[in-house]
Amino acid sequence: MQRNLYSQFNPAELILRDQLAIDRTLLANERTLLAYLRSGVALFIAGISIIHFSHEGWFTAMGILCIPCGFTTLLFGLLRFRKMDQAIAVVRQELKSISANEESFAGKET
Repeated sequence: MQRNLYSQFNPAELILRDQLAIDRTLLANERTLLAYLRSGVALFIAGISIIHFSHEGWFTAMGILCIPCGFTTLLFGLLRFRKMDQAIAVVRQELKSISANEESFAGKET
């Protein structure tokens, strides 16, 4: 069973500041994805450029090695983004359900 990264927090105790922190976490996750994509594309382009301009065997081998490293970086970044995005979505859903429960409870008291 996979452990929720945010299970240590009690969603009932979260306030607006905490919800905004979750939003900042979502944006940080997107920035991290973009960094992985940028690195993967840079490795891929570097590999093609090295192969194109190389005149020695070891240099060509380095270029050939850069291409799968670029694809691996892209794939790793996408998988990591999806995993973190799902964890953040779980927390946001819990916050919405708790908020809805609190509003219905407050409505019954009046």
